[in-house]
Amino acid sequence: MKKRLIATLLALPLATSMSFAQESAGFPAIKVSGFGTAALTYADVKGAEFARPNQASGSSQNFRTGIDSNLGLQADMPVNSWISLTAQGLVRKDAEPGYGAELSWAFAKFRISDEVSIRVGRVGLPVFMISDYRNVGYANTMLRPPAEVYSQVPFSSVDGLDVTWQHGFGDTTVTSQLAYGSVKSPISGNLHAEGDNVYALNVSAEHGPFIVRAGHAITDITIEDSTSLNSLVSGLRAAGAGYRFPQLAPLAAEIEAKDKRGQFSSLGMSMDWNNIVVQTEFAKRKSKTYINDTSSWYVMAGYRIGKFLPYYTHSELKIDRAIVNTVPAACPAGFPAACTPTMQALGAGVRRLPNTGVGQGERTTDTVGVRWDFASSVALKAQIDRIKPKNGAGLFINAQPGFNDTVTVGAVALDFVF
Repeated sequence: MKKRLIATLLALPLATSMSFAQESAGFPAIKVSGFGTAALTYADVKGAEFARPNQASGSSQNFRTGIDSNLGLQADMPVNSWISLTAQGLVRKDAEPGYGAELSWAFAKFRISDEVSIRVGRVGLPVFMISDYRNVGYANTMLRPPAEVYSQVPFSSVDGLDVTWQHGFGDTTVTSQLAYGSVKSPISGNLHAEGDNVYALNVSAEHGPFIVRAGHAITDITIEDSTSLNSLVSGLRAAGAGYRFPQLAPLAAEIEAKDKRGQFSSLGMSMDWNNIVVQTEFAKRKSKTYINDTSSWYVMAGYRIGKFLPYYTHSELKIDRAIVNTVPAACPAGFPAACTPTMQALGAGVRRLPNTGVGQGERTTDTVGVRWDFASSVALKAQIDRIKPKNGAGLFINAQPGFNDTVTVGAVALDFVF
């Protein structure tokens, strides 16, 4: 991985040199820009680990640099007056213990008119209020987006296309973005989430310091490459047929996630007016799989004092619907001796489902932090979170059975763009 990281860092001067060489030779110049976060995170937790959504490891009473740190590079090349090419690479910890490099964006943009443009390739999935810059720490007031909302969709891009329409109505600018495509993304553990026929619509209106945005996405979800999940489904079906428990076959069908419809809706608002900064978002997730139906929201408020911006955030995640564990705790008298141990093992497997990283438990978080813009294009942030799980381990990972502790998390981050 160190070789990949070094190669990514070396890409900046290389691409910049190419830009000058191409421009002097008469070819279109490549513009290279980037962003990054260097962070240190500590969680006062035993029996579990604190991590961002989709991470395989985190902090458990130790300091970690990889939870909130990342590095992104973007290259833009204009082909002519109406066609341009964009590629963005991102280095971070995501679904694996170490750092990994990923191609987050790679598209050709066609400017059809002053109001309409089309992008074809790998484009951002417009499901959240800050979808286009959720990984750019400098562009966000908070040190990290609230996981209660932003953990609900494991996808951040799609391979396909999107169409953007923007029009001004007096002092109000309305932007509409429609995306279509497919995506396959690793998630924590041995799971992969695949979305086919992804449709996403994002509509926003900006009026002075106010922005209102609404989004909706639907897709056919498949959870694959999981030996434990496949074994659980086959075990439920075999036990249901062998021991004649009719409720186990429908349970297996509900747990099995193959081309099951899922949808996500969100509504957000932000304001930056007279040094007052407010941002809020509400979201709902529904699916026809074992993945929990959820409601989530957060509200952040801050006040800018010179170069300092102290802020407070409250966020919450609530389960609206979860699968019912219909596996018997024990078998009636007269059943084979292996029946009860089999049911106990299957029941434990069903209970573990909310902790796989796909279906999450309930929790609330109270956050206080401060942002200091002490230099051009650089900001220093300090943030403390008080996290209270309400349903098992909540969003904590690698949790021991029975974990349900309130946890304090502290982090310091240096955000920069160039």
